Amino acid sequence: MAEKVEKVGVKREAGYLYFIDKNGDVSRALMARGGKKGGKPTKVAKVGLKKESGYLYFIDKNGDISRSVMSRGGKKKKSKKKLAKKPVKKAVKKMAKKVVKKVAKKATRKSKKK
Repeated sequence: MAEKVEKVGVKREAGYLYFIDKNGDVSRALMARGGKKGGKPTKVAKVGLKKESGYLYFIDKNGDISRSVMSRGGKKKKSKKKLAKKPVKKAVKKMAKKVVKKVAKKATRKSKKK
């Protein structure tokens, strides 16, 4: 929800970016288009607005200064479901034990034959 802070009534021109500068005044800068670089900011209206932390200040449709509460934290990432790793590991361990037992039996048979 946006709340109107200050009525300024700035008339916008195409090709410019309008914003509230550090001093709380409305400024505009020529937007970069194609290979052309943007312009330096120029003051459009002196307001002297004192910004509160936790709010996002912007110029609304009517050319007035409005603010909205900043969202913090964003969207929680969904945890990836762990694929059945443990059962696979257990199966591999069982197979390894069987192989080790077979190798050990063969080794004992060969040593007995000699």
